[in-house]
Amino acid sequence: MSGSDLFVRRIVIVGGGTAGWMTAAALGRTLQNHPCQVTVVESPDISSVGVGEATIPPIQLYNRMLKLDENEFLKATQGTFKLGIDFINWRRKGHSYFHPFGRYGADIDAVPFHHYWHKMNSLGEDNDLLQYSLPSVAALKGRFAPPDPNPRSVLSNMAHAYHFDAGLYAKFLQTYALERGVEHIQSNVQGVELNPDNGFIDAIRLEDSARLEADFFVDCTGFKGLLIEEALHTGYENWQHYLPCDRAVAVPCEQPGPPLPYTKSMAHSAGWQWRIPLQHRLGNGHVYCSEYMSDDEATATLMNNLDGEPLAEPKHLRFVTGRRKQFWNKNCLAIGLSAGFMEPLESTSIHLIQTAIAKLMTVFPDRAFDPVDIAEYNRLTTTEFIRIRDFLVLHYMATERDDSPLWNYTRNMSIPDTLQHKLDLYRSRGRVFRYDEELFADTSWVAVFEGQGIEPRRYDPLVDTYDIDRLRAVMAKMRKTIAAGAESLPTHEQYIARHCAAN
Repeated sequence: MSGSDLFVRRIVIVGGGTAGWMTAAALGRTLQNHPCQVTVVESPDISSVGVGEATIPPIQLYNRMLKLDENEFLKATQGTFKLGIDFINWRRKGHSYFHPFGRYGADIDAVPFHHYWHKMNSLGEDNDLLQYSLPSVAALKGRFAPPDPNPRSVLSNMAHAYHFDAGLYAKFLQTYALERGVEHIQSNVQGVELNPDNGFIDAIRLEDSARLEADFFVDCTGFKGLLIEEALHTGYENWQHYLPCDRAVAVPCEQPGPPLPYTKSMAHSAGWQWRIPLQHRLGNGHVYCSEYMSDDEATATLMNNLDGEPLAEPKHLRFVTGRRKQFWNKNCLAIGLSAGFMEPLESTSIHLIQTAIAKLMTVFPDRAFDPVDIAEYNRLTTTEFIRIRDFLVLHYMATERDDSPLWNYTRNMSIPDTLQHKLDLYRSRGRVFRYDEELFADTSWVAVFEGQGIEPRRYDPLVDTYDIDRLRAVMAKMRKTIAAGAESLPTHEQYIARHCAAN
């Protein structure tokens, strides 16, 4: 049988929302010249969770793959720009640090910049890492412009992501997908038919008694996991020991002033609060642990810490942090919340949808569904989830807070061996290694290590081969250049008004 005879003829995506329509848009573009029908079955009764309205820079890869115009995309989604995250009260009450996109300084003689900063810091001459990050300085000044294409310009070091309304984003992508031949059915799934010989999904049954067959099914049904769990009983690995928060309450409020070009994460007694600036409103939410705080207390904490008048009633959701034991099981792939959940502390929810789609394209199946391809997809995705989990756990365990039961628990809890290895390497000589194409690079780990009070005992010995007076001059020039570069940028508000203000 030839490869064309085995090409999948129909893909059914069960569930809409951000995950469903991101998947449909990507498949619609990729398969528009192939004899494959992509169908989205979306319940008319279920609204999107809409927690993940902040993103990280790799989303630009997804948008470029779809050939989206950045300004048009931001206009349609009431979007703003994001240069990083401001973490408030995480290390201790009253303390804050900034996790920027981009990089710190510039490497010197092939040694990462932060090692030189560690030497100067050990000499008591330099304790502010933030001033070596252009996105950090620009963000806290409320300034923004995209990277300068000239690599010799300091402004080429800008790196950004977006804040946007997830509901509007799903609608934007829905229009894109439908224009490329994706079929849309609004109906509730009443049942799932499994093949008695191999356990694959043969079809789903809809509420009007219609039967919808497909070769390949994508489960975007959220926490429920209608296909991957309820039908295929794949199993779930619970990570609440490491990430004990299990509930969230969210509410939009009025925008009190010009939108900031960064996200805020403010730690409270039993969790943390996000603040995401859009053009037309602020997105707010409180992630918390129900063992240490009631729903009413959590809601009151959120409502008492809004920066503007609320625009809707608070919305509550429950979750179990963890992942499916298999993301791809037989002829069913889980994407989005149906694949697993980690709180949006570092804005990874939409990113995990994006990388699931990218990996699907890398090992796109035919109707033979080779187990080797499926196993590799599951291996790569498991590693990705574990490395992101470890990065989130770092925020909780590396804390000096002892003012509430949650922080006492996380400060003393056992941690994954994979995270302990990262900690040991950094505490020794400030070294950060990136494994298996993991998401977060040196800058991110250094920002959170230093921000949370994890410091190396020694710096890299190669730093001492560089003349100290010359090093002082080079670092002073970096600080001056970055400060001037940030000052030269328009304000975030000005940039949006000129290029991508929503109608």
